[in-house]
Amino acid sequence: GSAVEVLVPDVFVRPAPDGSWLIDLNPDTLPRVLMNQTYYTRVARAARTETERAFVTECLQNANWLTRSLDQRAKTILKVASEIVRQQDGFFASGVTHLRPLNLKTVADAIGMHESTVSRVTSNKSIGTPRGTFEMKYFFTAAIAGVGGDQHSSEAVRHRIRQLIDAEAPTAILSDDQLVKILRRDGIDIARRTVAKYRESLRIPSSIERRREKGG
Repeated sequence: GSAVEVLVPDVFVRPAPDGSWLIDLNPDTLPRVLMNQTYYTRVARAARTETERAFVTECLQNANWLTRSLDQRAKTILKVASEIVRQQDGFFASGVTHLRPLNLKTVADAIGMHESTVSRVTSNKSIGTPRGTFEMKYFFTAAIAGVGGDQHSSEAVRHRIRQLIDAEAPTAILSDDQLVKILRRDGIDIARRTVAKYRESLRIPSSIERRREKGG
């Protein structure tokens, strides 16, 4: 079998007693730069020539700069994660059907950062939640128009499609057209080709194949 990639959370989210969320960085995934002060002092003392002294000083400055920039990066990750949690509070409280449409720009504007910075910070990062570990990118989902101006996140709609298909009876397999009708009844305005695209992205076979499989 293929190796299953286990997501190691970069950030942990857990409920606080007052109903808010506690957000912490995972110390195990943070790159560490430890300054060995004693070693530095010994080397600095032993530096005889101007060149040696300059080299030692430069090493110290580089280490300081690296420590500062890693600290800055950690703060940025925390800032972005906190804003994701604030925007997607419904998801953390009640699950995938409550995911809101969210894009990088909304988060970037809210925390006063550049969109490209948010994109860079969230790539290959994941959040450990009481509902499991999710890639940060998972929380950025496109908007699907709803009836009456509501918007639904594409991830929540995908989840709904999976639920409907999981619950279908072998004798009543749902075609993509029927799925469109049910979703519209739920207030989700969606085109048939979008339903087909989402179904395929979930690796769910067509209604004809499912009818064969389920023996209806």
